[in-house]
Amino acid sequence: MKSRLTVGGVIVFFLLALSLQAQQTVVSGKVTDTHTGDPVPFVNIILGGTSIGATTDFAGYYEIITIAQVDSILASYIGYQTKTKSITIGKSQVINFQLQEEIVSLEDVIFYAGENPAFAIMRKAAANRARHNKKSLQAYEFESYNKIEVDLDNLTEKFRKRKLVQKIKKVIDSVDQIAGEDGQAVLPIFISESISRYYFRNNPELQKEHILKTKITGVGMDDGSLISQFIGSSFQEYNFYQNWLNIWDKEFISPIASGWKKYYDVYLIDSLYIGDHFCYRIDITPKRKGDLAFSGTIWITKEHYALKQVDLRVTGTANLNFVEKIKIQQELEPSEAGPWIPVKSRILTDFNLMADFGFGKQAAGFLAKFYTSNKDWVINQPHDPRFYDLTIEVDDDAMQMDEDYWDEIRHDPLTPTEKNVITMIDTLRQIPQVKRITNIITYLVTGFIEIGKLDVGPYPLIYANNNIEGHRFRLGGRTNIYFSKKWVLKGFLAYGTQDEEFKYGAGVDYIVSRRPWTKIGFYSARDIQQVGLTYDDRTNLFNLVAFEAFFRNRKHTSPYLLDENRLTFRRELRKGLNQRIIFRQREYSQLPPDPDSSFVSPILTNFGTTEIVLETRYGKDELWIQNDNVRTSFGSIKYPIYTFRLIAGIDNLLGSDLSYQHASINLFKNVKMGFLGVSSFSVTGGKVFGDVPVPLLKGHIGNESPFLIKIAYNLMNSSEFVSDTYASLNYRHRFEGFILNRLPLIKKLKWRLRGTANVLFGGVTDENEQILSDIDISGTPSQTTKALDSTPYVELGYGIENIFKFGRVDFFHRLTYLDDPNVDKFGVKFSFQIIF
Repeated sequence: MKSRLTVGGVIVFFLLALSLQAQQTVVSGKVTDTHTGDPVPFVNIILGGTSIGATTDFAGYYEIITIAQVDSILASYIGYQTKTKSITIGKSQVINFQLQEEIVSLEDVIFYAGENPAFAIMRKAAANRARHNKKSLQAYEFESYNKIEVDLDNLTEKFRKRKLVQKIKKVIDSVDQIAGEDGQAVLPIFISESISRYYFRNNPELQKEHILKTKITGVGMDDGSLISQFIGSSFQEYNFYQNWLNIWDKEFISPIASGWKKYYDVYLIDSLYIGDHFCYRIDITPKRKGDLAFSGTIWITKEHYALKQVDLRVTGTANLNFVEKIKIQQELEPSEAGPWIPVKSRILTDFNLMADFGFGKQAAGFLAKFYTSNKDWVINQPHDPRFYDLTIEVDDDAMQMDEDYWDEIRHDPLTPTEKNVITMIDTLRQIPQVKRITNIITYLVTGFIEIGKLDVGPYPLIYANNNIEGHRFRLGGRTNIYFSKKWVLKGFLAYGTQDEEFKYGAGVDYIVSRRPWTKIGFYSARDIQQVGLTYDDRTNLFNLVAFEAFFRNRKHTSPYLLDENRLTFRRELRKGLNQRIIFRQREYSQLPPDPDSSFVSPILTNFGTTEIVLETRYGKDELWIQNDNVRTSFGSIKYPIYTFRLIAGIDNLLGSDLSYQHASINLFKNVKMGFLGVSSFSVTGGKVFGDVPVPLLKGHIGNESPFLIKIAYNLMNSSEFVSDTYASLNYRHRFEGFILNRLPLIKKLKWRLRGTANVLFGGVTDENEQILSDIDISGTPSQTTKALDSTPYVELGYGIENIFKFGRVDFFHRLTYLDDPNVDKFGVKFSFQIIF
């Protein structure tokens, strides 16, 4: 019998369809964090009393379409309080959730009989790390969109009643509107966006980021040239396929590292499809609270045992300063060649700086939020090695503030909240009181205060006191980029109340090119110097300022007056290779005798030198950053930095009395040792060829102050040793929390151990030994400068840092030359530092 579709059947079918359509319920929305306002991905959204649901995507969005007769919906995720809301049956509606964080202890609620089933999955994931690591590719490149936002959070009523805050009341009121019904208010102070092209190749391992466009809006940000170099993908690299991840200068152990079982407790929670990949959901917690390890959730694919998603965090229980929480969320996809590549990442750091500075737990803090989206991947097509010469390249026209342009090129559109944030920051930065505070902060951080086209400072050198000059007052400055992006004028004038003498310096620099960096300059100065305290080997402005402040506020035992004129040429020859050439003329003069100063002149007769200095510096992965008209090294990541210097004195040229040569080489390297901490060592060797006055020998820096001086031998007296042949090893080791984290009572203090070893070999020729003897005749035993013999100078130290977050104390033992007069066999040195 054939079935027939009658008119009545059609009508019934149509009415049934309409009925079902009428009963269809569509619920969509977004889940955000109550505290930060950030989207929360991977949240389970379930209709009440059913198993019907969805999971939020990386942007926190979800959608559920159902005909089920339910009137509630709930959002749940580990680490957050579950929240339930009502829905209307048969309608389309938007239901947003703001979730409050909640501490969950997994080990209290999960038990296994036999082997933990998560172990087998974790072992296979760790075993497959190498083949899934994107750095196993011959090369890769991609387009990267990066967004950074910095907010002031914890805006308590006490904070709002402060006088300054009252002056920005309108901005604070708009903050409350942005926060939402359940959200906590934050005050945005910075937001940036960038589009860049990132390149990596193996054999040799090289990388480069070409920043194409940037948009920067921030309080105190008048020029984004410096910030533009930090907002790209290079500084947002979180590769969980490596054993260790460097976050805020600390080494965190990856959950799938080869030694994961020593650091993590793991729990198999669920298995589910994420896109096309069937995955195991595994929750992890650190075995010890103080360890630099993560807690949270990772998703591992069943087919390849690769990381598909991570949602991890570091809490305030870790041995980390000023940080309340770090959260890292990442989504990965397989590349065409096999290794898995990150397509989206979101990182949040919650800083409690003010609380750690002693302002109480309710003090305002900072939220730093980073979002990265990567697309248009090109795999295994390496460029020529010279292509990677400039590690970070920023186009001259990179600053792009046109909103229509960004609407077209963003990987993801800005949310209405983020658009309001930009408007709010623009308003905030125009308030005079805010401008004044940002100027003060800039002054304290950089040392210079900007007055129009002039930077005045640095402030640590404004005043000093020593036995030669008495009270020393100094005023200095330099022109900035508002004066010129090519020319830099600089100088200082100082006066001592005891010697009643003026000292001065003046110079001019011309920046020939910024790519590659090429600079030429002339400088002329007259000032007091000290044997063993030259700063030729200081590589950046901060070190120069710190060195001179240290020198000017100490007793000068072997001082002299130095007049100098020098012409300097600097150029970056290729990636990592920098050359400096100096032509200088110097006059060394005795200081007038002063019975109140108690010093020994290291100069028997005044003399002059004319020298050529050749310095070559090579660091394969050394990172250089340009800040206005200054170029500064941020060190290397993996490889050592080599510095070779040759000084050649030319006789009978421009009043020179000497012909000699001084050659030296230095190697510096940081060594990351995983859970053992981080080591750094500096090895130096050198030779002075010829008979020279004492100031031209290699003076070794001593430290008679109660404070730790990192570049000095801390139990060596000032000007105690000089050499014409020398070799030294300076070794430092930071144990982080490796030892003290395991001591039950001590670990709560978050103290960290340090170790130090300084070894110096040296000596002088017979001719130079005679010069030293001639000077000793006029001195006293306590002021004698002498040479080392066949025995090396050795001092060992150990110490504790992170005392009340800032303090550090080191204990040193001097092991050799203990019979010399007025030496300390044991010493305690103090210092203060800000470290994470």
